[in-house]
Amino acid sequence: MSEFHEVDETHERAPLISKDFAETSLSNRKTTSYSALSIEKGHPNGGFHGSSMGHDKQPNGFMNGKVSHGGGEHGYMFGGRKRVLSTRLSFSESFDKITLTWHDINVFVPPPERKWFHCLRNGDGRAEPGAKQILSNVSGYVEPGTLLAILGASGAGKTTLLNVLNSRNRGNLIVDGDIRVNDKLIGKGITSVSAYVQQDDVFVGALKVKEHLWFQAMLRMDPEISFKDRERRMKEVMHEMSLTKCQDTSIGIPGRVKGISGGEMKRLSFAAELLTNPPLMFCDEPTSGLDSYMAQNVVDTLKRMAATGKTVVCTIHQPSSEVFAMFDRILLMAEGRVAYMGPAKDTLEYFKSGGFTCPVNYNPADFFIHTLAIVPGEEAECQDIVRRVCHQYQNSDYRDAVLKKVAKNYSDHTQYEEAFADRSPYKATWLEQFRAVTWRCGLSNIRNPGITRTRLFQTLFIAVVVGLIYWQQPNSQAAVQNINGAMFLWLTNMTFANCLNVVNTFPLEMPVFRREHHNGMYRADVYFLGKMAAELPIFLFLPVIFVTISYWMIGLYPTADAFFYSMAVVTLVTLVAVSWGYIVSCVTDDIVISTAIAPPSIMPLLLFGGFFLNNASIPPYFTWLSSISWFTYANELLVTNQWANYGNITCAGADSTRCYQDGHDVISSLAFTVSDETLNWIVLGAMILIFRIFAFICFLLRSYKK
Repeated sequence: MSEFHEVDETHERAPLISKDFAETSLSNRKTTSYSALSIEKGHPNGGFHGSSMGHDKQPNGFMNGKVSHGGGEHGYMFGGRKRVLSTRLSFSESFDKITLTWHDINVFVPPPERKWFHCLRNGDGRAEPGAKQILSNVSGYVEPGTLLAILGASGAGKTTLLNVLNSRNRGNLIVDGDIRVNDKLIGKGITSVSAYVQQDDVFVGALKVKEHLWFQAMLRMDPEISFKDRERRMKEVMHEMSLTKCQDTSIGIPGRVKGISGGEMKRLSFAAELLTNPPLMFCDEPTSGLDSYMAQNVVDTLKRMAATGKTVVCTIHQPSSEVFAMFDRILLMAEGRVAYMGPAKDTLEYFKSGGFTCPVNYNPADFFIHTLAIVPGEEAECQDIVRRVCHQYQNSDYRDAVLKKVAKNYSDHTQYEEAFADRSPYKATWLEQFRAVTWRCGLSNIRNPGITRTRLFQTLFIAVVVGLIYWQQPNSQAAVQNINGAMFLWLTNMTFANCLNVVNTFPLEMPVFRREHHNGMYRADVYFLGKMAAELPIFLFLPVIFVTISYWMIGLYPTADAFFYSMAVVTLVTLVAVSWGYIVSCVTDDIVISTAIAPPSIMPLLLFGGFFLNNASIPPYFTWLSSISWFTYANELLVTNQWANYGNITCAGADSTRCYQDGHDVISSLAFTVSDETLNWIVLGAMILIFRIFAFICFLLRSYKK
């Protein structure tokens, strides 16, 4: 276990992370070797700086140290105070500051007819003929303490490059090139030392700001960090992102629940990523959809992050002149190529030297983007300008400086990839993930008026209406059909209502699941089981109140056993219908398609449920539909429960088409048998299990879609 042995008082708290948090996060970690290690006063990560670059000299004249595998302790002088640092550090601590380099990045989109086929590379890594190239020989770098902005017109390749660099959202893209962190090759392992704030903010709107960050802290922070330290870190981040005043405000659901502003949502996205104090930040158009003031506020936040030693890369679309002035370096993209990469302050002079002078009092960013844009109807002229600017960059000192920096950070090692080979992407255990997901889904269900109030009102209303229509049925021949119809109406209502309840909500949550799942927060099975567990109470409660109201209003068999028996059957049918809703929801993410599929998929099962068509008269080629219909088994259970102990039934007279003598006569007329009771219960239970397993398989397959 790593610990500090204080000889003198502690140093001052750093701006983005407290000393207590830093010390806690360094305990009980995986051992990693460094070539150099220093402790710097006021460092943003609690005072630690690990470097794998192999430098012999450290800033400010601090002593060098060589940390070896297997433990041991080394002393370092810190402003006259000696601290002893244990060598048991996690892999993430070795990336206290990151230099990201990329060289000759080429990206291709496979032909539509072959997108499903993942073997579109030749042995040398090149795409096969027919693939469309969208990035061409892109090289660059970004150092700690730097805010790099990637600019360009729509379709220039900004977001594609960002996704390639952070190894997320690549889809079927064919990527060729060299991406390194502190001179070491790295692939998907970069996700463990970086954060990615995407363009669209995706939240569970029913949660409050503080609750969202707590959920993120539970699943994203290292397991060795105590709850107290997680809460302390969460408060620090809220303070840093100016979210303290709105911490108890709901995030918001458009059209349903009023929530925080767009700027606060963007800052909340940053706050969630900053919880783990990542040394590398990626942001995709962080100012999109914000007014000029909020856009400047967000970029100022990025600037402050970079000032603490973080490496920050962002794409941005048409920034204002004030925002443009905040960037340290600029990467201009045009038609998938680099048009310029260098200091932001040199960009105007660079374009002027190529014959493109920005007008006075004109926004520089707008000028660059308009110059490199492809205007419809002027494609040839615009592409010629792009070629000229890109050619100018190819022969410029700026490109030479980039290639020199990239070459300096080049080595043949691949130890970063190897370090992640046996590393789980999940910080929390399976049980911790399940508890957190279930807690959040439960809160969302309770607070979302469309989930709780609407469902409850619908159930109460229909139960009362059914009870009034079939009010107190007498002992007569006509009442037999009425009672059978009322019980079948129970099954029909609980099936359609609860199936559609799932279909109308489940697809809406898939974007949140996909983002969090692919960020390594929780497993797919955890989300699926957690959601089912959170929804189980409401789906058990609804049939209970429905049967309780309508059973006695209709005047069914007046015993407690018969009442609870009917309640159990209807509850089981509700769970079967919910399971069917999961299947329909997991087949497609489009809520319009899922709501269109659900009713027609249920109708054939309804028709062969034993009410509209007598089981004895079903054609042989349709008997399989009756066998897979939960209406068949549930209807038989309800009918036998109602009539098995029913005595004499009054006969209306000679004009009746059928005169039932007693309850057993009613059961036999429907081709039902009391002896099938156990089988019916087993089949309904098996349907719940089988449907949910099939739904999970569909869900798992769709979870791979990025």
